[in-house]
Amino acid sequence: MSKSAHLSRMARRHRLRKPATIQLTSLIDILTVLVFFLLVNSQNVTNIPDSQQLELPKSTADKRAEETVLTVMVNQKDIVVQGVKVALTAEALQINGDVIPGLAKELAYRASKSQPKLNEQGIPEREVMILGDKGIPYSLLRKIMATCSASDYSKISFAVMRTKEGSR
Repeated sequence: MSKSAHLSRMARRHRLRKPATIQLTSLIDILTVLVFFLLVNSQNVTNIPDSQQLELPKSTADKRAEETVLTVMVNQKDIVVQGVKVALTAEALQINGDVIPGLAKELAYRASKSQPKLNEQGIPEREVMILGDKGIPYSLLRKIMATCSASDYSKISFAVMRTKEGSR
């Protein structure tokens, strides 16, 4: 039996047809733009160390915290620098001077590992962020700031929980 004209035409088309392909150029362009978008926006997030024993004070500050190299975390029990426990809060409160020796030693060690920025007078300026529990006494906070300042960490910033203007 001979094939009908319709069947022979269909067979010819089937032989000449190229397999379907996917155009990946547009998809790759979209994914590239998405990756760059995520990289740029992930740089704006400031990561603050998580602590279950720390409740930051509330503030209506408008300026976002900048990423600092060194963090000092102070809660009701310990003073911790970058995850290293350097002093007990109770012992630091009993010290008669303004400098906490354990904190000063750790800050000096950290300072020796980094190259400081020099200000116009040639004095080294290093940055430190203090994460202080809202219940710590001001006298302890003052000693921590004095110790940081004595160790050439003169740019001191504080971490706070941001709240809306009327919800204090």
